[in-house]
Amino acid sequence: MQFLDELKTSANRRTFLGSSLAGLGATALASLMNPAAFAAGTSSSARWSGVVQPLHRVQKCKRVIHLCMAGGPSHLETLDHKPKLAELNGQPMPESVTKGQPIAQLQGQQLKVLACQHPFEKYGQSGQSICNQFPKIGSMADDLCIIRSVVTEAINHDPAHTFMNTGSSVSGRPSMGSWVWYGLGADAENLPGFVVLTSTGKSGQQQPIASRQWHSGFLPSRFQGVRFYSKGDAVHYIQNPQGVTADRQRDVVDAISSLNQQLDQTIDDPEIATRIGQYEMAFQMQTSVPELVDLSNESKETLELYGAQQGDGSFATNCLLARRLAERGSRFIQLYHRDWDHHGGVRDGVAQIAKEVDQPCMALLTDLKRRGMLDETLVIWGGEFGRTPMAQGNGRDHHQKGFSIWMAGGGIKGGVSYGNTDEFGYHAVENVFPVHDLHATMLHLLGVDHLRMTYKFQGRDYRLTDVSGNVVPEILA
Repeated sequence: MQFLDELKTSANRRTFLGSSLAGLGATALASLMNPAAFAAGTSSSARWSGVVQPLHRVQKCKRVIHLCMAGGPSHLETLDHKPKLAELNGQPMPESVTKGQPIAQLQGQQLKVLACQHPFEKYGQSGQSICNQFPKIGSMADDLCIIRSVVTEAINHDPAHTFMNTGSSVSGRPSMGSWVWYGLGADAENLPGFVVLTSTGKSGQQQPIASRQWHSGFLPSRFQGVRFYSKGDAVHYIQNPQGVTADRQRDVVDAISSLNQQLDQTIDDPEIATRIGQYEMAFQMQTSVPELVDLSNESKETLELYGAQQGDGSFATNCLLARRLAERGSRFIQLYHRDWDHHGGVRDGVAQIAKEVDQPCMALLTDLKRRGMLDETLVIWGGEFGRTPMAQGNGRDHHQKGFSIWMAGGGIKGGVSYGNTDEFGYHAVENVFPVHDLHATMLHLLGVDHLRMTYKFQGRDYRLTDVSGNVVPEILA
């Protein structure tokens, strides 16, 4: 009590000016504790409602699911067939293609052409060309927009992941999931607006990933992505300690929030409001997260569709959890699958990982579609860069000058291909698609003008697309 009395009597001019807002923290806390009471007639709600009000554009999708194939999938064994490579297999790569170009690990080595290691087939009424190792993704070809001309600015894994996530190869900027949550808020009452799930493949070529890839950067910390684990407890310390009941935990959260409210009346720090909200969110997640990851109420047919099993930590189960998160109102859901770093053994490696991701990707699209959710969910599949047409033994090196992704749902035109690389799959030469254009187009579909959603930091207005980015209308439905 002495501490509280000291806080009350330590008022200064800034405290006086801020006192008119002193009730906001308490109101926010009360609304978190009883959302229904604040559902109408008040501007302070349990959920963060976003800074983009009203929306800049007509919203075509409500949420994003990003299927991140960590390690750099080879576009030449997935989505970009190049018969020319078969003609020149084993021969020197033309110097005119590679001279002066950045190369990751093949510097100073003889550059020889490596043919596409698996055949491609035409799928769907649209006749999309997709590697035959991915027939189930191929079965969804008429829903896919395949982009074969993506370029990035980084050639090594960590900065390339950072660039794909934040629009900058320098760490410290907010991730795209954080930007989306900050701009639009989320519909989830008791789950984070930005959730990350990770899985590991079986071939052993697993590129590390770091939590800074889903960090909030200079945005308030409440917008940081929350990693859910697929094995054991989904979130650390989600269970109460032995002997601590829910009522006792409620008392602790209330007491801490009361102290934070007192401090909020004394100093002007937005992180205090974040702290109040995060304590309450953590308390609510103790109930919501175990229910989320409990698949016992899913039908046998749905589990078989995905190939999912309770608690196995697989990409398949994470895809099912992504659908469940989308249903419950999370705004941005990111799934990392780590097993695409094929410097060697690209033929067998792609065949193995196709068994792990082909069916779940199809299942996710199918499940969203039959539930009427695909039209309002943007699904993005791809890695941080592609792979060279030159051989690295029996594998491929990193490649940034042209690679492929696919997108589906949420305002994207299905059954089309956009952009092309040259006949070697080296340079993007038609409708070049920078990562900043991906971000700009994604935000556009969410109803946000990427030029107008900014955050001032160190005297400068920052945005996800930095000083670049264009919406690509050709791929919009």
